[in-house]
Parts: sequence; structure tokens; C-alpha cells
Amino acid sequence: MRVRVHRANLFRFLLSMAAIVLIASCGPKPQQPLSRLDTPGHHTLTGIRLLDQEKLTDAGREFELALKLDPRYSMAHAGAGLVKAYQGDFKGAFDFLKQAEKHAQSKEEKIFVLVGYIRVNTISHAACMRIGTECRPDEAWIKYSKDAFDQAIAIDPKTASPYYYMGECDLTALDLEQAGRLFSRVLDINRDHVGAADRRWKLVQKIQRAMPGTITGKKIALVERLTRADAAALFMEELKIDALYARRTPKTFDTAFKDPEKARQVVPRSVMATDIADHPLKADIEAILRIGTRGLEVYPDGTFRPDDQVDRASYAMMVEDILIKVTGDNALATRFIGSPSPFPDLRADLPYFNAVMVVTSRGIMEVRDIMTGEFGPLHPVSGADALLVIRKIREELRY
Repeated sequence: MRVRVHRANLFRFLLSMAAIVLIASCGPKPQQPLSRLDTPGHHTLTGIRLLDQEKLTDAGREFELALKLDPRYSMAHAGAGLVKAYQGDFKGAFDFLKQAEKHAQSKEEKIFVLVGYIRVNTISHAACMRIGTECRPDEAWIKYSKDAFDQAIAIDPKTASPYYYMGECDLTALDLEQAGRLFSRVLDINRDHVGAADRRWKLVQKIQRAMPGTITGKKIALVERLTRADAAALFMEELKIDALYARRTPKTFDTAFKDPEKARQVVPRSVMATDIADHPLKADIEAILRIGTRGLEVYPDGTFRPDDQVDRASYAMMVEDILIKVTGDNALATRFIGSPSPFPDLRADLPYFNAVMVVTSRGIMEVRDIMTGEFGPLHPVSGADALLVIRKIREELRY
């Protein structure tokens, strides 16, 4: 009897072990490392570096290799989530972050995951801060990011990454004061993200000096490269060029007799561009076309090309045209023709030379490189710099 019981227990034990082995074999198998550097940590660090360089495909491959070696490697899950976010797959991003949070053990891993939540929230809602969309800065995504930030600094208040990425979050939400404080805190800690935080802090300071008065102006202030549509919006909404022209331009009245029948047959000339029908800044573009500003006209093929970038030379010509029309000083258009160029990168016979001289001699635009004196005519104009120019135009016209 005892032998039978013993054999039955042994059979059940072997059956249980077989089931465990079978279940384990169905789960993900860690890949065996091929070299000393073939480790989850090394692949994850490489992936983070590639992610910072915006090489999303390569970064995703590194995080995938890390997870093959260790399916529970928290930071690799978080990194893969960031790749998904930058690719626009926000559901996939949050799924990876949940796995990262589940497997996070060390303080470093927990902070990395919490910062990941801040970053994905910011990326996923950056679209609502683009031109032509409505978005309230007090939406839930800000609260969720703030909660993650509070948890991260509770773990380690001297870790720079939560401050930096929460600063990016607040900057996206157009909370300049709070963003500036957080970037300044990164500089005080003086560990990671110092260079990036310094650049962002200076951007915040520049935007605050420019004092944009509209939501559109604040959004454009964050763009690194101004477009033709952006320029039209700034001139219409921030400079209020239509009202400015109406006040400064003398009115003319045509009192000559008009045949009523012929007057009814006159059809107003259309300034409608063929490629702005669905553009969020269509109203501003149409308004600037009706007013007429040099450098923001319709091209011969009927297009406006709203997304083309504006370089510094083009922006100088736009500003020169506005100054001529507002002041009525037509001599500005030729004032510096024949003068020697003070800029090492600007010939005096270039079509935009006079415009550059007009705006720089009045302090409205500055040289791009103080050390060399280069103006940088073909370099892009940032949104913040464009706003500073508009502020200086307003100050110029006050005098």
C-alpha cells in the first residue's frame, strides 16, 4: 500500500514539474549574450544616445536587443516607449511604460520611468499647441506630468532629468515662468542636461523680452525655423499691420464720376493663393496678401508656399517694406545703395543689401555672429527672434 502511495505521489510530482517546464518554455526566453558588451545595460545606453540624436529606428533596435537579453529590463521598456511616442504610437508608448514601471527596482530605474511619463505626455500633447489648434494648458496631461515629476524628485531631489523634462512640458504648455524656473534649477544642480537647459532658459528669456501678446505669437515663439505662414501671422496678429497701415497711410478719395452700370460689372481682383485652403493660418495669409508685403506675395504659379522657411535676408526685406509704407519714407528703399558693406558675408550688390542695412542701422535686426560681424543672410529665423524684431519695430514707430 505504501509503495502505491509513494508511486502516486512521485507521479504527481513529476507531472507538476513537467507542467512548470512546459509553462516556462512558452514564455520569452532570454537571448544568450554574444560578447561582453552584448548586455541589456549597454544596448539601453546606446539606445538612449541614439534617441537623443533622433535616430528612432536605430534606438528602437537597441532597446529591442536589450529586451531580448532581459525581457524584464525596465529602462529598455521605457526607452522603447519613448521611441513609440516619437513615432506617434502613444498607446504603444504607454503600454511599454507600464511594463517599465512594473519591473523598475532601483531609484534610477524608477526615476527614468517617471521621466518617461513626463516626456510621453509632452510629446503626445505637443500637437495641440501647434498653430491653428485650441488647447488649454490646464488639461489633465499637465496634472499627470506634474504628479510624475513630484514622485521623481521625492525619490531624489538632486536628479536633473525630472526638472529638465518638466521644464519642456511647461514650455509646451506656454507656462514660461515655470519653465524658466525649472531650467534654472537644472543649471543649479549642474549635472546632466546643463547645455540643453541653458539654451532653453535663454529661449524663455528671449520670448519674455519679446512679450508676445497673442496665443499664436507664443506658439510661434517656440518654433526654431519661421515659415512664410508664421511671418504672415506675426505681422497680422502681433504687429497688427492692417490697423497700423490704416492709421499711418494717408487716405485718398476718388471723387470722379463713375458709370453705375460699369461699376456693377467690376469684379475685385482675387489674391487667393491656391495652396492655403486648408492651412490653419489661412485668414492671416489672405489678409497679408490683400495688404501686400514684399517677400510675402503669391508666386507666379499662384502658390503661397506657406511652409517654406524664411531666411534672415527675406525677413529683412519684409521689415524694410513695412517701414517704408508706415513712415512714408520711400528714400529708405535706396538709402544704402552704393555704400560699402560692413559685413564680411554680404556683398553690396546683392538685392537684399539695402534692406539689411536699413534694419541693422536702426537696431531692429542684429548681426548673427558678434565675433566675426557676419549677418548670416541665408540662415533661418527663429520664432523668438522674429518676435523680438516686431517688438523693436513697434518701439521704432513710437519715436
